[in-house]
Amino acid sequence: MPRPRKERNCRRFHGDKVFKPRSIPMSELDVVHLGVDELEALRLCDLEGHEQEAAGARMAVSRGTVQRLLKSGREKVVGALIRNSALVIGEGNVEAEDAPGAD
Repeated sequence: MPRPRKERNCRRFHGDKVFKPRSIPMSELDVVHLGVDELEALRLCDLEGHEQEAAGARMAVSRGTVQRLLKSGREKVVGALIRNSALVIGEGNVEAEDAPGAD
């Protein structure tokens, strides 16, 4: 039996939950689910330029976990863009923060 996933500190996501190609109904699209923790790792490392170690400290996970989140998140985002899939941002095993330091 695998051990339970550790909670990750992530900034609360207030944007659109679904990103999809124009003029194609959702019923005709493949759906790719991106976890809030994957989005947070992408935001911290790719957008804000933090090192994986610092991102891990902010998310309360190890550097290795951040590295895995980045790999899976990048694969999902690029795959959805290339394959014209809908990208759905969903909740995961996270603890959302609205604190000023969580920006």
